[in-house]
Amino acid sequence: MSAAPDSTNGPSPVSNDLNQAILEWTPPALSQLGGQAVAKESFTLDRTMLAAAAGLMPDSDADLRQTVAKRDGVSVHVLRFAADGQADPSQVEAIREAYHLRGWKHVLSSTNLGGAGRSNITDVWLVLDGTNVRGGVVLVESPKSLTLATMAGNLSPVDLLHLRGHFGIPRFDSEGLGGGASH
Repeated sequence: MSAAPDSTNGPSPVSNDLNQAILEWTPPALSQLGGQAVAKESFTLDRTMLAAAAGLMPDSDADLRQTVAKRDGVSVHVLRFAADGQADPSQVEAIREAYHLRGWKHVLSSTNLGGAGRSNITDVWLVLDGTNVRGGVVLVESPKSLTLATMAGNLSPVDLLHLRGHFGIPRFDSEGLGGGASH
């Protein structure tokens, strides 16, 4: 496996390493926001751990079990803040910009104004190799938390829909992702 790219804040040229979902890489702004958080949780599950987890899933979750078994890995970072709006908006925007600079395709931006303390903004990026999707990132920003989940391995928009709400990957609306939304 190649070394993680330089984690400076400045723009960097897009290379083959940047066109992969590298589970060990996070935007530098995430670390800076981590200093503001009152609680931080991070974990990475590699292919072996995901295959073991898939084997424990009930037969009724066959689609999810198959989706999990195909992943190369999942990495999740959750930051919790003491007060609403404590996450520095410029740092959150720097996270979004980092994926743009890496050449990832932004495929979903959704704002849910669910009332006081329940609103959130969800962004989804895919890393493409030609027409193949090699990984994805889901970023969910709410008034008191920020969740960044990276998935590595060949996946489809339907795979993203199966994975939401599992392994720390936040739930998000499917509208605009290509999987269609049910109303």
